[in-house]
Amino acid sequence: MKDYPQLTEMGIHNPEQIEKYMVNGISTYDVLRVVYARQKGSLLPLSRTYKFPRIPREIPASGTKDDITTVMETNPSLRNAIEELKDLLEERDQKQDVKKLLLEQIALLEEDMALRSKYIKELAEQL
Repeated sequence: MKDYPQLTEMGIHNPEQIEKYMVNGISTYDVLRVVYARQKGSLLPLSRTYKFPRIPREIPASGTKDDITTVMETNPSLRNAIEELKDLLEERDQKQDVKKLLLEQIALLEEDMALRSKYIKELAEQL
């Protein structure tokens, strides 16, 4: 599995168990909620919540030097975490798509082999 430094820094040591994530903004911070796919009877939490403070940045309001507006930007750590989560889930989806395709092809191959085997047995019976 790929290395996910931001997720590791946040205390996520088994990223393969992540099922989904959600991000919400509340006042001056953003909240990242990570939901896990746990086995039945697991004592580990089903989800964990992380708070990231927004970073204030001053920008000119209307083009004059005296008018300054403060805007709140997303924390770089949150952006990195979201990027790693996107990569992780996209990679998993691609693997599941490939797995589904392989299983379909195996089923078709098994069906084809069963039909051919039946045909050969019918030929052998005619002898």
